[in-house]
Amino acid sequence: MKKLLIVEDDDLSQKVLKMIFIKDYEMDFCESAEEFYEKFSKENYDLIIMDISLKGTKNGFELMKEMKAIPLHSCTPILCFTAHAQAKMRETAFESGTDLFITKPVSNKVLKEAVLLLLPIEMVKERKAWSA
Repeated sequence: MKKLLIVEDDDLSQKVLKMIFIKDYEMDFCESAEEFYEKFSKENYDLIIMDISLKGTKNGFELMKEMKAIPLHSCTPILCFTAHAQAKMRETAFESGTDLFITKPVSNKVLKEAVLLLLPIEMVKERKAWSA
């Protein structure tokens, strides 16, 4: 089963993401850079869903840059999923290494399709057409 790391500090958002993906994916959750490093160093994830605002000393931009700088993990797809809708935030997210940027709120369908879009094709039995 495909494995997601969800880096999100909001409890409600974590619950919603769990509800959306529980049938199709294994998931780990973390709220801070410290928890991210602990989980990320022990597991190989197929995809990371990353918020920008996190608990602790670092934000999602910093974690994306650091992760993409590690050759072993540089190709792991990142979905930046955030409430920060400003154009500058989108630009910074892509500069930091995100593969796709989606702002909250979004429909469950769009979020599921975004994850399918980012997973390597050999991991997805049936890839659906992207619809925004």
